[in-house]
Amino acid sequence: MDAPEASARVAPFDAAELDYELPEERIAQAPLPERDAARLLCMRSGKLSLAHHSVRELPELLAPSLIVLNDTRVLPARLLGRKPTGGQVELLLVERLSEPGAVERWLALARGKGLREGVRVTFGDGSLQAELGARHGQHHEVELSARGQVAAAIAELGRVPLPPYIRRAPDAADAARYQTVYAAHDGAVAAPTAGLHLSERLLERLVASGHRIARLTLHVGPGTFAPLRSAELSAHRMHPERYSVPAATAEALAEARAQGRPVLAVGTTVVRALEAAADEHGVVRAGHGTTALFIHPPYRFRAVDTLMTNFHLPRSTLLALVMAFGGVAAVRAAYRAAIDGGYRFYSYGDAMLIRSDA
Repeated sequence: MDAPEASARVAPFDAAELDYELPEERIAQAPLPERDAARLLCMRSGKLSLAHHSVRELPELLAPSLIVLNDTRVLPARLLGRKPTGGQVELLLVERLSEPGAVERWLALARGKGLREGVRVTFGDGSLQAELGARHGQHHEVELSARGQVAAAIAELGRVPLPPYIRRAPDAADAARYQTVYAAHDGAVAAPTAGLHLSERLLERLVASGHRIARLTLHVGPGTFAPLRSAELSAHRMHPERYSVPAATAEALAEARAQGRPVLAVGTTVVRALEAAADEHGVVRAGHGTTALFIHPPYRFRAVDTLMTNFHLPRSTLLALVMAFGGVAAVRAAYRAAIDGGYRFYSYGDAMLIRSDA
């Protein structure tokens, strides 16, 4: 079964293609003991043939490539506190709106009863407090104040913001494992999960095998979990996410193109950042920006040749991006094979490697 599926990348996309049934037991609730022990389902864009490998085999599976990583660091962004009445409040910090300090303004998702402008919330022994401000859609503007620096208080009192489908409280291991080994810049509220599979040992092996590494930063927001609620793709609004492409990365990308070296994006967040920063000729410019780019079939990729990604939720924008890259029918077939083959799904699950034939 190696027939090309050319029409799937140009035909109008039906959002119902994003639906699939996943048995509950396929959702990984904890990481494997070793990062690079995950299984890796390999395919070519638009083709129905599959191969089963492991992440540890990446150095041998890939032609010498430029591997682009997202080095965002996940914040301990989940805060549990109480109102003066004793009612519990949960804040999920989304984006800082002011400079760091003893008082900071944030955009946050808030859960609890009677949450209105002016309500105050205390965390821990009172070393961190919040006052709810104006509401903007699903988010509240929040003023955080601390006895010292707000960042230090968040680090002490915050919890790892595990995704809602992980049905347990975070433990000490999650602080390390829900973070890539190369995380460098604070700002994400969800991990760039494909990167969770890359151990320091594997990265060293990749470099020793002739692969090159480049980095960018895209701070993953809670919109990564937001499902498509309409069959009309034009009605969906992506949550804007901040990204930065260093000059060294833009130069490495230009050199890779000149040499014919494939560009491997580790994760959908890297794809979105590169595609947002690329011009119509695929030239990626260095700099900072904000992207609300929604990639779905049909889409012409300009900056990426290969994608490593985890398995994503039904009706998600992430799955739409993967289908745009790999072909709708081919990706659906790969997901069916992964489910039947016992692959582990979602953030702590296994991964896919999709090569483009373009």
